[in-house]
Amino acid sequence: MSSVAPVPDSNQMALDRTWLAHERTLMAWVRTAVSMISFGFTIYKFFQFDAAKGAAVRRTLLTPRDFALIMITIGLGSLLAATVSHRQQVRSLRAPLGGRRSLAEVIAYFVSIFGILVLILPRLLNYLIAIYLIFIGLVGLFPHMFTHTV
Repeated sequence: MSSVAPVPDSNQMALDRTWLAHERTLMAWVRTAVSMISFGFTIYKFFQFDAAKGAAVRRTLLTPRDFALIMITIGLGSLLAATVSHRQQVRSLRAPLGGRRSLAEVIAYFVSIFGILVLILPRLLNYLIAIYLIFIGLVGLFPHMFTHTV
């Protein structure tokens, strides 16, 4: 008696490839948005540190704080738009794939919520980074808890 695994049909493989393409695209958006958000916070913190040392701040049309807030807002806006678009695009794929959940979507919502919280309350940044790193570590250690495989 041989135990040969069944070969998936071409339709199933095409659905899997399409699903994974959507996941990769959303993760690329997450990476880009996190970079923009991080860049914005870095600029803000750098000039805040510089001002604390007593450096003169020139008044211009766009202050470093304004630029940082614009970068953070663009990052959050693009991430939320990409997540909503991803959700709409994969809605039709969920039924044929057995109701598969998107881990990329969970990460995108998680990063969005953290970004919004830090934008509102910047003092939470250190705590939220620690929580985020713990969450990402748990996802890496126990991926079966955060995904549904059929």
